[in-house]
Amino acid sequence: MMPIEIRLLAYAVVLGFVHIMAASLAGLKARGGLAWAAGNRETQPAVTGAAARLERASKNFFETFPLFAALVLAAAAIDRHNTAVVLGAHLYVWARLAYLPIYGLGLPVVRTPVWGVAMVGIGFVFVGLFTKIGPFVR
Repeated sequence: MMPIEIRLLAYAVVLGFVHIMAASLAGLKARGGLAWAAGNRETQPAVTGAAARLERASKNFFETFPLFAALVLAAAAIDRHNTAVVLGAHLYVWARLAYLPIYGLGLPVVRTPVWGVAMVGIGFVFVGLFTKIGPFVR
């Protein structure tokens, strides 16, 4: 049976794909459509509005995802399946899922705390590497 934190890691990979597609599709029209996309992209015109926000959200996701993935994989490698790891994985994935539309819609007051929840999730997974607490201990 697959541990929930590994399943959440797989869901985060899907979310990464969604980030790429959302940012790409939102900026496509502003940059010249399919003709630009099919070209060699010598220039990359700037985008504004929701397209620019989705690009920044995608960049932000890919700044944090490697940390999350490395910690979850390390926890799995040493069979550290505990409350902190599971809770941290949930916090990260659900906060990052909420972050994309929040940032895309331009809700700055909400965006920062949601980002913070994802960072706390990474912290929980890190702490879980060094502890054997909770009902999920093997």
